[in-house]
Amino acid sequence: MFTGIVEELGVVAALEDQGDAVRLTVRGPLVTADAGLGDSVAVNGCCLTVARRDGDTFTADVMRETLDKTSLGALGPGAPVNLERAVTVATRLGGHIVQGHVDGTGFVVRRRASEHWEVVEVSLPAELSRYLVPKGSVAVDGVSLTVVEVGDDSFTVSLIPETLARTTLGSRQPGDPVNLEVDVVAKYVERLLDHRPSAPAGAAGPAGPAGPTGDPS
Repeated sequence: MFTGIVEELGVVAALEDQGDAVRLTVRGPLVTADAGLGDSVAVNGCCLTVARRDGDTFTADVMRETLDKTSLGALGPGAPVNLERAVTVATRLGGHIVQGHVDGTGFVVRRRASEHWEVVEVSLPAELSRYLVPKGSVAVDGVSLTVVEVGDDSFTVSLIPETLARTTLGSRQPGDPVNLEVDVVAKYVERLLDHRPSAPAGAAGPAGPAGPTGDPS
């Protein structure tokens, strides 16, 4: 589990094509410093498992399913990536609960600069729009952000200078793909509501105010 607070802006050091998978090597001195084999690191919001560590780099195996469902398949050597280690029980939850399980991809539609922040519009797969609400949370390339506005096929977020400087979102241009993860709480609520037990036929509904009964007395 992650919080969506990027710890380090890393760089793709190498990609080894294995046909149905890729071995991805990322340079990130901070997150690699205490990384052990089997540890989880979020790379652009996608949870990957450390398979090898060498100096200031770590290597992870990325399966075809992940390449097809995320923007990781578009990475190349030298590409910047957002990095975050898995949380511990002592970690401050500065963002929101992020699983590192990408729900879909969108792309940057447009950017609008202001004096102190920047508004970015991101496209949104139709099946994910119901999970976003204004002032709710969303992870974009692993960055925990607050939703400003939601449309049928896009949403906007406001990026402060710290986010622009310390994450890949500062350099994403219109047309660039981004990984999206919606709030897991919304998905669980929807699942529970979809599977509520049906009331038996003829069962009385919830008690409410007494109405006319037609009793002449």
